[in-house]
Amino acid sequence: MTYPPSQSDADREALLTDAIDWAQAHGLLVRPSQDKVADFANHSLVTHAPFTLYPTPFPRAEFEKAKGLQQPWNTLIHKLSEDDALISEVMESLSEVDDFMQKLYDIYLKVKEEGVAQKASLGIHRCDYLLHAEPGADAKTARIQQVEFNTIASSFGSLSTWTSKLHRYLLQASERYAGGLINIDQLPENRSIQAIAGGIASAWKLYGNPNARVMMVVQPGERNAFDQRWIEYELLESHGIRLLRRTLEEIEDSGKLDAKSKTLTIEGHEIAVAYFRSGYAPTDFPSHKEWAARLKVERSLSIKCPTVAYQIVGAKKVQQLLSVPGRLERYVDVYTAELLRESFTGLYPFDSSPQGQQAYKLALQSPERFVMKPQREGGGNNIYGDDIVEALNKLSNEERTAFILMELIRSPPLENLMVREGKLIEGEVASELGIYGIYLNDGDKASVNEIGGHLLRTKAHATKEGGVAAGFAVIDSPLLV
Repeated sequence: MTYPPSQSDADREALLTDAIDWAQAHGLLVRPSQDKVADFANHSLVTHAPFTLYPTPFPRAEFEKAKGLQQPWNTLIHKLSEDDALISEVMESLSEVDDFMQKLYDIYLKVKEEGVAQKASLGIHRCDYLLHAEPGADAKTARIQQVEFNTIASSFGSLSTWTSKLHRYLLQASERYAGGLINIDQLPENRSIQAIAGGIASAWKLYGNPNARVMMVVQPGERNAFDQRWIEYELLESHGIRLLRRTLEEIEDSGKLDAKSKTLTIEGHEIAVAYFRSGYAPTDFPSHKEWAARLKVERSLSIKCPTVAYQIVGAKKVQQLLSVPGRLERYVDVYTAELLRESFTGLYPFDSSPQGQQAYKLALQSPERFVMKPQREGGGNNIYGDDIVEALNKLSNEERTAFILMELIRSPPLENLMVREGKLIEGEVASELGIYGIYLNDGDKASVNEIGGHLLRTKAHATKEGGVAAGFAVIDSPLLV
């Protein structure tokens, strides 16, 4: 059976027009790159977010498995953030070779020394998975393996909600769309907007001041603003909560931290929750002002999403350490540890240990089997194939410790149609599934631990990186099979 369905050129063009119109009418939008906006003032030029014309097939059992792992992951991430010995161990290997991580750690140590003003913490996490099948194996045997877990600025929850709705609309509106190949019950409902906003609202209520506001920490000139705006609108319309959007520089310029109460105010508004959609990359900190703002927020009474500790334990080094036999059992029971470990691929350090030396030799001998990862978020940072050899030959033994080595996850190729800036792109694709998690801890116990919806990002099968904002992937929804 051919998938996606075969259609005439005329039918496909009509379907493409319908999909683009629906996306633009419903806020499935991004701002175009800066070189295209010269004639438009106040960021008024927009385009549809990149998306797939059809949902991409994904095994129902593996989708449900990924969902089932999310609540244990939420709890585990929180426990990791409370483990000072783990954070110290991670930073021992990174402090001399990763200035960005060291500065985060400096904030962690300073606030710990002063005394943490706010014991509560909010996590809006996302665990990402690729399907893996051994070469030559039937695609039906593919199983999820974890790419990474994200603890800061987990994006595209809103646009993934609208992409799910787009595919449901196309199925219901056009008899020519699917040719009987798709049933509506194969398209899972996605409520990421409501889940993320609901988690922020729960933290706002826990803070206890009905006049306080939520602050979203954003990048200057944010192209992905609509993904963020839907959360803002949901907070106001469903919870009556107002939100401020501020850059780190603006927080440093206008934010005031009360010396006694540690309340953070921005232009007279007390901040109950600081929700970071920025601050995950060195480029977010071009000067000392941005680092001063990050420290100011961390010292405050505001509930952070994430805390610096959450951000540090989202490092790839922690992911690698959790793969070491016995490490998971420090935080979870044996049964849960086995469930989580089942989705791990091979992960190795690049340190001076025997395992690190073995990883170094393996990477040089068979670079096509691996991906080399730094402690970074946002896409476009990883090193693949022969580039690994080139990188290792340039790095000193000490500099190598800033990276981990991960076995390449080999996704079976599928067919789909991608749409970017109005143009249809055909070919083989691979899809990465993200499951959102919402976790609120009041300092003593978890008051919220939920699955927060899902994201499917699809890219050309030959493309290594997977970030939508970085230009590699498009937003998709799963067709459960």
